[in-house]
Formats: sequence, structure tokens, C-alpha cells
Amino acid sequence: MTKATPSQMNNGTTDTPPKLYSYPKYWAECFGTAPYLPMSRAEMDDLGWDSCDIIIVTADAYVDHPSFGMAVIGRMLEAQGFRVGIISQPAWDNADGFKILGKPNLFFGVTGGNMDSLINRYTADLRLRSDDAYTPNAEAGKRPDRSVIVYSQRCREAYYDTPIVIGGIEASLRRIAQYDYWSDKVRRSVLIDANADILLFGNAERALAELAHQVAAGAKIADLWQMRGTAFVKNELPAGWTEIDSTRIDWPSKIDEIPNPYDFHEKEMQKQAQTQAPAADPEVQSIRIIPMPLQRREKYDAVTTYIRLPSFSKVVNDPALYAHASRVLHQEANPYNAKTLVQKHGTQDIWVNPPPIPLETDEMDWVFDLPFQRRPHPSYEGARIPAYDMIKTSVNIMRGCFGGCTFCSITEHEGRIIQSRSEDSIIREIEKIRDQVPEFTGTISDLGGPTANMYKLNCKSPKIQKTCKRLSCVYPNICQHLNTDHSPTTQLYRRARTVPGVKRVAIASGLRYDLALRDPEYVEELVTHHVGGYLKIAPEHSEEKTLSKMMKPSISAYDEFKRLFDKFSKKAGKEQYLIPYFIAAHPGSDEDEMLKLSLWLKEHNFKPDQVQTFYPSPMALATAMYYSEKNPLEKVRYKSEKLHVVKDIEQRRLQKAFLRYHDEKNWPMLREALKKLGRSDLIGTGAKHLIPPEEPKHPSRSTAKRPLRSRRK
Repeated sequence: MTKATPSQMNNGTTDTPPKLYSYPKYWAECFGTAPYLPMSRAEMDDLGWDSCDIIIVTADAYVDHPSFGMAVIGRMLEAQGFRVGIISQPAWDNADGFKILGKPNLFFGVTGGNMDSLINRYTADLRLRSDDAYTPNAEAGKRPDRSVIVYSQRCREAYYDTPIVIGGIEASLRRIAQYDYWSDKVRRSVLIDANADILLFGNAERALAELAHQVAAGAKIADLWQMRGTAFVKNELPAGWTEIDSTRIDWPSKIDEIPNPYDFHEKEMQKQAQTQAPAADPEVQSIRIIPMPLQRREKYDAVTTYIRLPSFSKVVNDPALYAHASRVLHQEANPYNAKTLVQKHGTQDIWVNPPPIPLETDEMDWVFDLPFQRRPHPSYEGARIPAYDMIKTSVNIMRGCFGGCTFCSITEHEGRIIQSRSEDSIIREIEKIRDQVPEFTGTISDLGGPTANMYKLNCKSPKIQKTCKRLSCVYPNICQHLNTDHSPTTQLYRRARTVPGVKRVAIASGLRYDLALRDPEYVEELVTHHVGGYLKIAPEHSEEKTLSKMMKPSISAYDEFKRLFDKFSKKAGKEQYLIPYFIAAHPGSDEDEMLKLSLWLKEHNFKPDQVQTFYPSPMALATAMYYSEKNPLEKVRYKSEKLHVVKDIEQRRLQKAFLRYHDEKNWPMLREALKKLGRSDLIGTGAKHLIPPEEPKHPSRSTAKRPLRSRRK
């Protein structure tokens, strides 16, 4: 076996990894392309397969469409020459369902699906949902809680010696110790609970292609520990590396106020590193620890340097250290300058490599040009899958988001660097929708992605991009180095409308309106041709105090955008409306803030029907705020101002009630709240009032005395 070199492993030594389509094909390419990736032994027999090389286990129904992760990963691996099977939503009470395709030759790939399994199953109020959009006929209960852990354990039971690779958004957002809203505690890295061999985070095509070819060539997964976009459990740390304590970079308090965040003393660590180094190799050095205050003065090789986060036991017992660890994790998110992160879990370490290098446009095109059937697997026999119905005529034109909204996990999963497809690739997909999707009516339901208007927007300077550590390119203001020219998007819209057979192209993805303001021509194009009466945007709040914790622009940007929207709608002769989205109970938002938002809604004559309550998803910065009551957007200190955080369910419902001030079901609790806030003046029937007073109770007809004449009759 040839040992993998650092460049092969796509680690921090190179910014030019192999192209996804450049790998020599695995020998099984001779079997050709499957109509659908097989879900049964009968389908494997029809394809002439005696076994699968890789089996993907997913908590979603298998839809062969580029908006479904299992299809993208499966088709990408198939294009590398591997035989890929799918086990979709297996029964998890025993291992039988995980044996239906036999033992994979290389590994199991386990994913929780397009959504985190717990967010999929529970509302923000922790109520069990009655349906599942990613299941045939929206049937609930077809996936377990913490699907990645459960499925991995069953795969291990089925074939104990088969490697297990976990990935997808559920695993991606749990790669280190993370606060778990559903159990209200900090949980270990999912890698440990799942007993998996490796975790891939992000979209993961690069790491999966490299991993599959290396394992097929005889490499052991444990030997690929430097591969970008991956995390490992390590019993021993590599010798010759430099360690930087995260608290030396961003010390959360005075040195003498807390103990050293290591789980063992530096001398013991150095001794352990020395015992790890092979005695016969004089070139290998022990781990070098840079103590404070020398860290900024000493020189070190960034490629062989890792940052030690506070251990699992520390973040469990110290919310301030949890917030600090979250802050450092987000600061190390730029793939061009991020360092490896290490976090102690008991006697083991979680080793998290830097994020993958983003896909280039030609690679994005290659992925989306793969032979998707663009419909559910035939075994579902026409059952309705709501998530498919929603996206079957939509086109994903880009990945990533540089907005950095603290309550959103898109950035943590897909990264801040925008990865865009070519215009030609997008047009080809529109033509495929026209030709392949049953009952296509001529409407493309969306051209978008995480946002509608970040297509081809990136840093103007590659040099600056490779050194930047900003959490957002648009907050607190739009970076001067950010390209905000929307003309590629405008041109794409114009070309898409001319595709034969296409009658209308709608834009359904959320619009980043502060960016759109930089290009009025784009706004006019959007409003004139692509708004079907309503356009979704997300101010999220009206008050600066809360907006600053969300990393969202001032509400004045919304006002400015609305003026443009109304102007161009009138010019086009259309009556159109903005549909703004708002969040209740976000960290930093108290009842007074929600009252102000409620008054803003009434002033603008908004009566929202669908409103959101803050949902603390794993790894989000706002979740760190929720758990720690500290602000990780600033240097975390023990004496930092305590954030107002609403954790009581009834208080969260009250904040949600302020958004729906017009719903009479909410009036009783709002009356009580207004009285406590000293704002009884807002209770009344006039235009200045928020809610009406309580109506006096009248005696019921059954108890009221009737007039004498009625009784005589």
C-alpha cells in the first residue's frame, strides 16, 4: 500500500485540490449508470451487481434530484466508478433493515437527511410534529431522533468491521461538543456517540471522492486524518505539531480566575508526545506548546499548528467557556486560513481539520450535470413527498452564505464563500426540468439557494479573502472588498425567461435586501418580472438591540428597500406586497423589544400569519448566546454583560404572541403583559391601541331572568 501524501489528502498544504472529475475511475465503472441507485437486491441483480461498494443510509425518502443530499453524493460517487446503493428510512429497532443490500465493500455512508432529525420532528416549543415533508405521504415517525447516531449503531451491529462515514447537516453541526436544545444539555461530539470512523462536514464532495478512492486503494481511514473537511477521534496526538491554547488567543477572563483549560498538565502532554514519536526518527519532534504571552511573538508553521478548545468537561460546566469555544470555532471557518481544532473528550481528542476548499464553477457544473432522474424512486409508487413537490421545478444556482446571521446554520455547514454554477449549467437544468418533470406547467418555482441574490458575489481580492476572519461580509456594514454587482444574476433571469417552454420564472429564496439596494437595476428586474404578487424578505426584528445579536441590518434598510419595491411595482403596473419574516424570543430580545416590534407591525399594517420562535440549532452563534447568556460576537469574559435569554416555554409563547397581536387568542396574555410593562394605555379600541380591552361578561341566556310576559307565554 502506498501511503497517502499530504497533497493527496487535500489538507492544509495546498489550496489547489484535485478536481472532482479528475480522479481515475474505479474499476466498477464498467457497470455503467444506474437508472436509479438501487434500494433492493432485485435492483442490484438487474444491474448485474453482486455487491455495493458504498451504501448510503439516509433518514429521507430517496428522491433522485440535486436538491437531495443522498442523490448528489450517490451520483457523484457513481461518477467516480463506484457502485452505490441506498437504504432509505430503515426500521431501526434492529439491524435487519441495514442488511438488505448486503455488506458494502468499502464503507457505509450515514446521513440524517436534508434536515436535522430533531428539528424535523419537533417544533420550537418541543411539540412533536404531525408530519414529515421528506417522507412519502408526509407520514410522521419514519425516522428516529438523532438519526445519525441510531443508524450508525445499527450499521455497526449489521457488519461490525465495515467502516462508517457520517455526514450531512446533522453530523456537520455536531462535530464538536454542542448545546442540545432538546435535552437541554451540552452533548459530546456525535463522532463518539455514533462510534463512526470519520465525520465529513459541509457539502463534502471533495472529502468523499478522496476518501472513496483512498479506501479503494487499500488505505485505512485512520491514516487519512489530515483530510480537509473531516473530523476524527484520536487516542494520541501527532508529534511535531504546535499547539495553541484557544484561551491564549481570546482569553475569556483574568488568568488567575480559572484553572488551565487543559485536562492534563503541559509537562504530561509533552511527555506523552515524546513517547508517541518513533525513536528511530530523529526528525520527529514532540508537540510544542506556545504559552501566553509568547503566542503572538513566536513563529510557527500554520499547517502543523492546531488550536486546543476548552475540553468537553469544561464547556459542560462553564457556559462562558462554551461561548468562547463557539467564538473560536466560527473564527476558524475560512478554509484559506483556518487552523485545525482539537477538543478533549475524556481520554480522547476530537480532531477537526480545516474546512474544504470551495468547489470551482466547473466542478459545481459537473455535480449538477450528473444524470439525476429528477423524481422519487419508483418504489414509492406515486406517493406524495411534500419536500419534492416544493423543489421539483426549482434550480439551485449557488451554495454558501456570507451573511453570518447568528441564528442560522447555513454558514457553518456550507461556508461563507459563495460557490456558483455557470449560466449555461443553470439553463441546461431548466431544460431538463421542462423535459423530465411530469406535468411541468411552464413555471420555474425558484432560481436561488441559501439566498436569492448572492450568485457570483465574492471578495474582490483573493489575497484579502485568504486572510479575512470576518464573521459576515455584510455586518455591521457591507465590506468594501465585497463585489455587490448583481448583473450576472440579472442576466441569468433574462436568459432563463427566454427558454422555450418556460412561461414564468419565480424567485422564492429569501432576498438579502441590504445587498440588493446596491444594485437598483437588479431590484427593478426582480420586481418587474419575478414577483408573483408577494416577495419574502426577512428583517427578523425592528429594534437595533436585538438586530445586533442577530447580525442583521438596521430596519432602515428594509424601509429603503420597500420604497424601491413599491416604486418599481407601480412602474410595472402591478399590485405587489412584501412578506416580512420575524423571529420571537431571540437572545437579547425581551418583552419591551417585542412590544416595540409589535407596534412597528401595527404601524405598517402587518398581520403576520406564519411567525417563527427562535430555534437553538446546534453550533449556531445564537445558540451559544441562548445557552451561555454571553455574547460570543465580542470577547467573552466572565464579567461580560448578561444577555436577556427567554427559556421558559410560556415566555417564549408570549413573545410569539406579540408578533400575532391581531389574533384574539393571544389577547388575554398580551393584556397581562402590557399591564406588567406599564403600558395599559395600549389596551383599547382606538387607532393608537394595540389590542382591545376585555369584554364585560354578560349573563348567559340560561341563567338570565326572562321578562314576565315571556314566562306567561
